Amino acid sequence: MKKKVVRRRYGTGGREGVLHRFFVLPERIQGEEVVLTEQAHQIRDVLRLKAGERIIVLDNKGREYEVELTAAGRSEFRGRVVEKREASGEPGVRITLYQSLLAREKFEWVLQKCTEVGVAGFVPVVTERSVVRDSGIKASRLGRWRRIIQEAAEQSHRGRLPELEAPVKFKDALRGLEGFDMSLIAAPGAGDMSLGACLGGGKGAGSIALFIGPEGGFTNDEVEQACGNGAVAFSMGERILRTETAAVVASSIILYEMGELEE
Repeated sequence: MKKKVVRRRYGTGGREGVLHRFFVLPERIQGEEVVLTEQAHQIRDVLRLKAGERIIVLDNKGREYEVELTAAGRSEFRGRVVEKREASGEPGVRITLYQSLLAREKFEWVLQKCTEVGVAGFVPVVTERSVVRDSGIKASRLGRWRRIIQEAAEQSHRGRLPELEAPVKFKDALRGLEGFDMSLIAAPGAGDMSLGACLGGGKGAGSIALFIGPEGGFTNDEVEQACGNGAVAFSMGERILRTETAAVVASSIILYEMGELEE
């Protein structure tokens, strides 16, 4: 049964709707008081919320707090916790997407949309055909990626923030596959082995590594290396999808087949 979206009446004007959600550092929640600093501009200037209105605050540890804003300032907002509960919105199966590095806009689109779908983690991978060949991404770029993930997680009512690792080379990415219940790699040459067929034998899998290649796909050698490390190659069918589209479609199929997108 799909969990209902939490709705509350809020605001001094009596508006009704879905409460705005914000991930905060756990230390920002002290007993019944919450202090919001990084979110002050958005709360004040974008959403135009005022004292007396309510928001949802998440600690990224599995708890969410309904908070009534009590004081508004230029650099911070303070609030009072009025209700605590377990955070919802997380699939039971954890998908870690090993996405080949793409051009900036495309890669950021993948981060955003796959976060909305329910992917639990991202590992950028440098492959033989990657447009971006350097695994040494600047800290500022990683920071931007994390902000994109956080905004998407808040918007889509996730209960936890998906993890983001630093970029790695393809051969190094393969070393971590033993920690997953199932590993899958998209390969147009996989013949009739569909993603659904691959998942048929792993209904109880709690963690899945999903490899999506660059434009042009993985090389035959890369697919062989992945399969040699326990991955199963699958085909997305006769139609050729853009790599960013394949990431979203494959993630959605996995979650659907595992019963995570059912009503």
